[in-house]
Amino acid sequence: MTLAGKTAFVTGGSNGIGAATVRMLAQAGARVAIGYNTGEGRARALLASLPGEGHVVQAMALEDKASVRAAAQQVEAAFGRLDVLVNSAGFTKPIAHANLDALDEDFMDAMLIANVRGPWSVIRALAPLMKRTGDAVIVNVSSVSAFTGSGSNIAYCASKAAIDTMTLSLARALGPEIRVLCVSPGAVATDFLAGRDRAALEKLALSSPLKRVTEPEDVAMAVMACVTHLRASTGGKIIVDGGRFLG
Repeated sequence: MTLAGKTAFVTGGSNGIGAATVRMLAQAGARVAIGYNTGEGRARALLASLPGEGHVVQAMALEDKASVRAAAQQVEAAFGRLDVLVNSAGFTKPIAHANLDALDEDFMDAMLIANVRGPWSVIRALAPLMKRTGDAVIVNVSSVSAFTGSGSNIAYCASKAAIDTMTLSLARALGPEIRVLCVSPGAVATDFLAGRDRAALEKLALSSPLKRVTEPEDVAMAVMACVTHLRASTGGKIIVDGGRFLG
């Protein structure tokens, strides 16, 4: 389905899943704001490669409430409307679940502020603009860690569980003008998690029913399905991990 005349904002859009999503949205005809925090060079390189016109880059720090509000104002000024919001930004680092001393309160706070409060602040700031279209969609990039309890660290699992629950609550609160869905990847072939190389991903894939590595484009296609095809769906999640979550 074409997205000609539509606009989109992808947080964390300069790299990985976010960048793959930006490309697909632009290819479908949308004008896209590429959100970034520290990856301005990547964002501008991606911008230069996109088909179509009217795309922009947008700086934003999830931890900074003023930065989020300013980004929302700048997106409105650039586009005058917003049809699609993809919350892809976030961070993590590997900490063994049994090592409670390594996961201290400061790190827990940082994870919850960036990975939960950040997306919430973005949605809160942009919901009034999105409601004006009457047919908008928010896609939160979550993780299978939200419901398996396994992942890079306990704080990350908790933050993604919060995203899943927030998706449910917001789907009720923002309908009918805005649909809210989440996409839940497992291990994806990006540099999101330090120390996880291609060999490790291929080994993990062997324990999944589909026995294939999940690429960022696989997750981006699930995001696109939420945007273009799941018109009667809200509050749900799409799992993209080759079936590994089945155990």
